[in-house]
Amino acid sequence: MLSSGAKSTENKLLPVISLKRSNLTSFKKRGRPYVTDVMGTPAIRMFRGLEGLFCVYKPSGVHWKLVRDSIETSLLKGLNDTPCQPLPQRVRFLTQPVSKTEASKGLTLTATSVQVLSKHPLVTGPEFQHVKVGVGHRLDAFSSGVLVLAVGNGNKALNDFYRTRVTRDYTLEGEFGTATNDFSHKGKVVERSTYGHITQDKLDRVLAMLEGANQKALLMYSNVDMRSQEAYEMAVHGLLGPDGKSQPILTGLRCVRFQPPNFTLEVQCLNETQIYLRKVVHEIGLELRSTAACKGVRRTRDGPFTLQDALIRHHWTASDVAQAVRQYHSQKKNFTHRSRT
Repeated sequence: MLSSGAKSTENKLLPVISLKRSNLTSFKKRGRPYVTDVMGTPAIRMFRGLEGLFCVYKPSGVHWKLVRDSIETSLLKGLNDTPCQPLPQRVRFLTQPVSKTEASKGLTLTATSVQVLSKHPLVTGPEFQHVKVGVGHRLDAFSSGVLVLAVGNGNKALNDFYRTRVTRDYTLEGEFGTATNDFSHKGKVVERSTYGHITQDKLDRVLAMLEGANQKALLMYSNVDMRSQEAYEMAVHGLLGPDGKSQPILTGLRCVRFQPPNFTLEVQCLNETQIYLRKVVHEIGLELRSTAACKGVRRTRDGPFTLQDALIRHHWTASDVAQAVRQYHSQKKNFTHRSRT
């Protein structure tokens, strides 16, 4: 039996809830009515800001899987550390304490708004249990540089991105006089040779020969008539490349530092692996009647992503990743606008 005071209190509460329904959406979970914001929780809104592509700097000596797992852990922490929404309220009718003299008049109930404790984070647990971070063109453990990653629906964009003919830039550190079993300076030495006869002019001629051979391979795998207007326009816009998967192709190769026995190369390539690039350094040594081992491989560009865009270890946080994703979307929008005009 409800007292007149309880009925009047209930009638006052209901219109207040109905006025807010223009901004709130009602749904049921486990058979109980709740009200939640249509924009989602703060954690969900933060996750939407993380969806897209970004790049980080992978240090040498670290496997790419460890980089991915570290970023997943950091993003999960950032998402679950966001402030929680206020707990939803429910109208409950509670009995009021009465004296023995008033007990004979009947039970008195009062309409009260109480929190739904079943929605408390200590009951439900973390809102996000897993965040999928996709990895683009991988770097092996002994290489460093730009590593492109994706979150959420950015994984689809990552697949579309690598179906295009994007080139990548590398810096290769080499050393004359030594040959190893894996073409790196850390491998087992299998041969030593002299290098005093090598000059930068001889090195540049070998690089030009390799670049020319690779240019011929690029045209062969393009499946485009080189005498056509289509081939000319593709070459002007830098779109000329292999149709589908092909062998590694070097589109650019030059020496930027020559201090024997050490030298540094800048390479632009397609469909490469880091093992292939170390082998290129080895073959350059053979062409010069000597030997060479690769001391380092660093990726400086992967498509539109450069070292300036790469997040270092201390910036693998949810806020910094969200900012990098916004920057990527902004650059993509500007590029699309320029291509249309």
